[in-house]
Amino acid sequence: MTGFAELLWGSGSQPARTVLRHAYLLVAIAISACAADQTAASIRATADVAPEANPDAPFWKGITGVIADRDPFGKPVPGHRTEIRSRWTDSNLYLLFICPYEQLYLKPNSDTKNETFGLWDWDVAEAFLGTDFQNIRRYREFEVSPRGEWVDLDIDLAKPHHEEGWTWNSGMQLATRIDEHEHVWYAVMRIPWKAFFDEPPHAGQELRANFYRAQGPPPHRRSICWQPTHTQTFHTPEAFGRLRLVNQ
Repeated sequence: MTGFAELLWGSGSQPARTVLRHAYLLVAIAISACAADQTAASIRATADVAPEANPDAPFWKGITGVIADRDPFGKPVPGHRTEIRSRWTDSNLYLLFICPYEQLYLKPNSDTKNETFGLWDWDVAEAFLGTDFQNIRRYREFEVSPRGEWVDLDIDLAKPHHEEGWTWNSGMQLATRIDEHEHVWYAVMRIPWKAFFDEPPHAGQELRANFYRAQGPPPHRRSICWQPTHTQTFHTPEAFGRLRLVNQ
């Protein structure tokens, strides 16, 4: 039987080789596009700023983000097209979440001064970020609610109760804002690089990443993903994409 490469480049009729070459190029383009869809860019900033939950602020204006609008199995979630933008400096990683909603589901008796265990049971925006490309079951989890409650966790999926990692503290700072008229809430996380690395970051560096939201009250609660997990849990590191630090 004639091999694919031989058919493609050396053997067979010219029309057949042309068709196969076109097919090969289309597959290559599709693979490239898929890879691009799995990479989010974090744009370098010249100086640190206080967290500000305003996408039109000078720090965020003109920055293009990625979109989370699918459920864990890849089906569209209408009305919840979430944008996530990112910037970085030598000291901090910044994430901005723009979160349309239909109905907020907020924890009673909120506490924005202390970490809130179990915050994932309410409306939250979440970032899962890992630096270990060998043991992908180790990563960090960051959550923020529309009212500014927060929790951060050092996750090790090898442990039977990985939520015990909530006692870790990243030093994250936050800002949130709810626009009730437009039915959108905004959140900014400013995460010190010391939560990930001992050395300052550099352009071209990548983190393993996924972004999520949990939104709305039961029984119509929605789970929204940047990279669908194709499982029942957000804790599926095999589905993570990449967050790449870039200068421009």
